[in-house]
Amino acid sequence: MIELKNKEQLQRMRKAGRIVAETLELMKELVAPGVTTEDLDRAAEEYIVKCGAIPAFKGYNGFPATLCTSVNEEVVHGIPGLRPLKSGDIISIDCGAIIDGYVGDSAITLAVGKISTEHQNLLVVTKNSLAKGIAQAHKGNRLFDISHAVQTYVEDNTMSVVRDYVGHGIGRKMHEEPQVPNFGKPGRGPRLEVGMVLAIEPMVNLGGYHVETLENQWTVVTKDRRASAHFEHTVAITEDGPEILTRI
Repeated sequence: MIELKNKEQLQRMRKAGRIVAETLELMKELVAPGVTTEDLDRAAEEYIVKCGAIPAFKGYNGFPATLCTSVNEEVVHGIPGLRPLKSGDIISIDCGAIIDGYVGDSAITLAVGKISTEHQNLLVVTKNSLAKGIAQAHKGNRLFDISHAVQTYVEDNTMSVVRDYVGHGIGRKMHEEPQVPNFGKPGRGPRLEVGMVLAIEPMVNLGGYHVETLENQWTVVTKDRRASAHFEHTVAITEDGPEILTRI
């Protein structure tokens, strides 16, 4: 069942979304060669708690950290640790926060120092594909209009969208109905209604779309070990069009 949010609930979600957006802005300032993913995680948790919120990921199904920090060929669910970032890396940072009983969820992929043209293009295409998907998040459209917009843009740029992990509804819980794939045929799926809130999150690979999970049972990597990028926003369907809740 897809839960529609009322005005009061959306206001709570805006508050959660803003905290997540501010946390990711802090990450943009901190990401640099020599910084460890654990350093980033500690700073993110401190900021979220300072805002009166709770890290949404920490303890979720046993996940041990506040952030998912996925470097280079890591797609999602990378666990922060002592690994120092180096120039040429790219890092996807996924962040969630809970306040007043509602969740915000967003992700960005950042360059560490100077990166290759190929990796820079991957970041641009992934970020643009998210915008293409959001542009379809209008009342009356179908869910898979979002999916199709992401997929066609990515594949037109000779990259691939991950199939095994998808976006999702969001609200009082991190993962609610419906699932939001980044691939599919347009005109299918539930009709979008005012009050739906979706976490739209393209995961885009330079190579093939196949992935696998490492022995830690969390970190997902590309099967061909080529780089991957991840961008995400929490988006509300409103009478006036899509509203991004996870931006400042």
